[in-house]
Amino acid sequence: MNKKNKERVFSGVQPTGSLHIGNYLGAIRNFVNVQNDYDSIFCIVDLHAITVWQDPKILSENIYEVAAAYIASGIDPSKATIFVQSQIPAHAELAWILNCVSRIGWLNRMTQFKEKAGKNREKVSVGLYVYPNLMASDILLYHANLVPVGDDQKQHLEITRDIAQKFNNDFFKSNEVGFFPIPEPMILPVASRVMSLRDGSKKMSKSDTSEMTRIEFADDNDLIMKKIMKAKTDSLPMPVTIEELDERPEINNLINIYGAFSGKKIENIIIDFEGKQLSDFKKELCEAVTDEIAPIRDKFLELKDDKTYLKEILHNGMIKAREKSDPIIEEVKSIVGLG
Repeated sequence: MNKKNKERVFSGVQPTGSLHIGNYLGAIRNFVNVQNDYDSIFCIVDLHAITVWQDPKILSENIYEVAAAYIASGIDPSKATIFVQSQIPAHAELAWILNCVSRIGWLNRMTQFKEKAGKNREKVSVGLYVYPNLMASDILLYHANLVPVGDDQKQHLEITRDIAQKFNNDFFKSNEVGFFPIPEPMILPVASRVMSLRDGSKKMSKSDTSEMTRIEFADDNDLIMKKIMKAKTDSLPMPVTIEELDERPEINNLINIYGAFSGKKIENIIIDFEGKQLSDFKKELCEAVTDEIAPIRDKFLELKDDKTYLKEILHNGMIKAREKSDPIIEEVKSIVGLG
């Protein structure tokens, strides 16, 4: 199928902290799987990163690390568009226009803002509050039809859909076709949300102070084994039914990770390990993780220091992204009556 006729997918990863298997299973591996069948745009969303303070030097390095992780994982720059969000000014330009379309009541309902702001809501940046509008801009700027989403991102896609619909209603008659397509969710596999190795109720996070909570892209095999063997579990034997997993979040998380890397169904994993020790299961999990991650890690470590190559990839991606986005932002400005 010609790329012009393909549905368009947009997604991105923030360049904040060290990338880990949660980023891989929850996002990057899915990007690899869709690039052949869709017009795929995979952004490094650095404007989102600065909604909380970032060390400028580390942020700059992290941008290259995300690009290296994309390519090492199998994203092909000749098939997908890989670029840095801030290199396309139209992201911020459209975000401001959408700030004027989005409603305060919609933003007030965003649970992720409440979780990130915590008790210091009055002290967090305005950028964090209007983060969903920038996410809407990222998606709508490319007329993306599909957005890969996990459980924690569904609400952001819903507000993107609301913003697109309101823009269409505000500027087009009811019998006219609106300007923005209403993006649909691309449902991800069950294991797309990977939890902390030390707390099965918390998402695996780059910002967690303990490196033992996550398996990072750069971890060698020995460190991966150490983290998995020390991963928190309860004192009970391996579960014998799927229903048990609801009450055992840590082992549930490890089984989901094993399923994601091995390709086995959860019910089959439970059957395979019935009556065995948790330590036996963890050893099998180590093997499943390292079999897939080790070659990616080696390629990642090779690429992340090749700034010349990565700059070329990101520059070419920026050109392709502008070819897609420039006509859309110009049309939006014309519709609204700007400039």
